[in-house]
Amino acid sequence: MLSALLVMAGIAITLGAVLGFSAIKFRVEGNPLVDKIDAILPQIQCGQCGYPGCKPYANAIASGEADINKCAPGGEEGIRKLADLLGVEFKPFGGGTVLKPKSVAFIDENLCIGCTLCFQACPVDAIAGAAKQMHTIIASECTGCELCVAPCPVECISMVAIEENITGWKWRYPVIPIQAAG
Repeated sequence: MLSALLVMAGIAITLGAVLGFSAIKFRVEGNPLVDKIDAILPQIQCGQCGYPGCKPYANAIASGEADINKCAPGGEEGIRKLADLLGVEFKPFGGGTVLKPKSVAFIDENLCIGCTLCFQACPVDAIAGAAKQMHTIIASECTGCELCVAPCPVECISMVAIEENITGWKWRYPVIPIQAAG
């Protein structure tokens, strides 16, 4: 019995050493530019750019297959950051992507059956609720990606445009503090 355990432990140690050596010897380095581009993207995996998520879009930008101006949630600020990083000229949003008005999801609570399909589809956890209970949207967290609309079996989710007024308006560019002379 003890000899069988020692043999198994020896095999495990040997295989572990082989796997460790293989991981070091055959390591594939990722493209650091892809990681920098991916860090700028909003990470909501909405697919509005035509790619299934932010990482594939970052790969396409780095390889020159995609323009920097297709990320709707990143907006012009994100495009400016990508242009600065890549040393290319700023391009206004577009490139075949339709710019929709900023919106948030709205759940008609009278129709919601609590199936949790919208909850599972939301990439930013902007939906609150429990199974077989009514769900609601946390508007401040919703990015307007519309990924929750399609899975809803009772079609109780709609997108509501956000009006740009004093309560919903945000600075488009970062505020740079001015230092007093002195």
